[in-house]
Amino acid sequence: MLFDKLHFTNAAGQRLAARIDWPDEKQPVAYALFAHCFTCSQNLKAAAHISRALTAEGIAVFRFDFTGLGASEGDFGDTNFSSNVEDLVAAADYMTANHQGPELLIGHSLGGAAVLQAAARIPASVAVITIAAPADPNHVKLALGDSKDIIESRGEANVELAGRSFKIKKQFLDDLESVNMQQSIQNLRRALLILHAPTDGIVGIDNAARIFKAARHPKSFISLDKADHLLMNPRDSRYAGSLIATWASAYIGANRLTE
Repeated sequence: MLFDKLHFTNAAGQRLAARIDWPDEKQPVAYALFAHCFTCSQNLKAAAHISRALTAEGIAVFRFDFTGLGASEGDFGDTNFSSNVEDLVAAADYMTANHQGPELLIGHSLGGAAVLQAAARIPASVAVITIAAPADPNHVKLALGDSKDIIESRGEANVELAGRSFKIKKQFLDDLESVNMQQSIQNLRRALLILHAPTDGIVGIDNAARIFKAARHPKSFISLDKADHLLMNPRDSRYAGSLIATWASAYIGANRLTE
């Protein structure tokens, strides 16, 4: 897979690490912006497999590390859901200025909630795809377990997530409370594809149902069968990528459906 590594600057002036995965011809039919899952990075294998499936269909994929994660600058403890949304908007602005604005917004887990929230601020976007996304970012509090109470009382705590320690501050929790996800979904005004596994033990399938119910048409739901939350089985992430590419073909470039 052809790719270019790069950096762009977020709203706080920090350099965020990114890459663009190119189709073989390097003449994309469209661009997609990918938002990774909570505390993950652009290098998650599932993201790479999805990107490969999209580039095979001529779609360039821009993926990056959110502030304080991977190779990006910043302190993760100072970030929150709103700053993730700002990072997405900054990434889209960079794409628009240097290549082409993203027609597709793809988000995995909390990244799915972020693209739903950011879409209204990314004019080039015509379609949004969520993968194992929570219907409300407040869902991430479940991952914090008993640490949530410590954060509330002490102002911060180190939390073990996926075998790594992250500092979470109370401002992170407060920011989650301020998000009106229902309104953002209702006012999306983009085609929506929801991918979710019925057996997802991290973000339950009921979240997909809530997103689907709140959204207006055109909207679609596809089950990922027995996939786990992070799509760790390459077959599941490749399948998801091929589904996204096929579904999106109706909305991008010359094949874009008219309203």
